[in-house]
Amino acid sequence: MTRPDIKKILDYRTIAVVGLSPDPGKASHEVAAYLKRAGYRIIPVNPAATEIFGEKCYPTLADVPETVEIVDIFRRSEFVPEIVEQAIAKGAKVVWMQEGIVNQEAAERAEAAGLTVVMDRCLLKEHVKQARQ
Repeated sequence: MTRPDIKKILDYRTIAVVGLSPDPGKASHEVAAYLKRAGYRIIPVNPAATEIFGEKCYPTLADVPETVEIVDIFRRSEFVPEIVEQAIAKGAKVVWMQEGIVNQEAAERAEAAGLTVVMDRCLLKEHVKQARQ
């Protein structure tokens, strides 16, 4: 993924964070809080929470009633295929698998459906890199 590709992705403004934890000590919370401060619309997805950052939290991506541009995944790799199917059904533009999350089959499925896929990279780190340029 090249710098211009990342820049294009970062132009999208609505991010569903699947696996967003209400615990400020968790990476998903830190990343989402940063992105929210940077002006992104964060939609929390976590079946164990009802609200995060003052936003209604949805049990699954499929339950989100609004348009989602980026699906930022903080779930183990074996859960990615189901999330990718939901992202395709929602008409998302990007599936972003955070650092340590890789699922090649799900990535190929998403790309075949026309989505941009980023694997094993941190959205926060990429945003910071882009801001420095």
